[in-house]
Amino acid sequence: MQIRYKPRRGLLGTIFQIEILQGMGLTLKRLFSRPITRQYPDEKPRIRPGFRGQHALVRDPATGDCKCVGCMRCAMVCPSRCIRIRSHKDKEPGSRRMIDCYRIEALRCVYCGFCEEVCPVNAIVLTEVFEYSSYDRPSLYFTKEQLLANWDRFAAQLDMPVDVYVNPFWRPRGLAERDLPAPKRLPVPPEWSGEQQVVGRQWQRHLPPEHA
Repeated sequence: MQIRYKPRRGLLGTIFQIEILQGMGLTLKRLFSRPITRQYPDEKPRIRPGFRGQHALVRDPATGDCKCVGCMRCAMVCPSRCIRIRSHKDKEPGSRRMIDCYRIEALRCVYCGFCEEVCPVNAIVLTEVFEYSSYDRPSLYFTKEQLLANWDRFAAQLDMPVDVYVNPFWRPRGLAERDLPAPKRLPVPPEWSGEQQVVGRQWQRHLPPEHA
């Protein structure tokens, strides 16, 4: 995928204000078109993969608990500071860190998806569930048990096996597979992996000679 930036405006464009004329033309074109307002809730929108909706903790089928390893990356990267984690580790050698408390205050979340991207084991996910409004604040302050229950409900409504589901934020675009932790090396299409994407000013270097 190539991202091309808008060319610099010339003298004639500055004098005649081409952008204003283009905007007025678009307004006139849409003035006589059919309305596109969706009659919600009678007409449900199509939710595409990667929609950032209700929070959930992925349940590990082997242990029945969440996959979180307590690395604290999601809490550190969160710009709104809405994630709280408390964990402990047994003194026995080789024991994994156990999560005592995992809380997300959904009302403070900006749904950036950073927590999904940095999680090395794909334990946190913003599901495609968008209908979860509430009339009280405590119900949107998700605890670990509520987050696991959110995942169970989301997994039950999937039209695919839960072990096949891949969230786009679990496999960040633009990174080579060798630069990802092992759990993030998920089978995705080449376009999804983003290793061939050309962004920023580098797109000019990849243009054919006749377009350079």
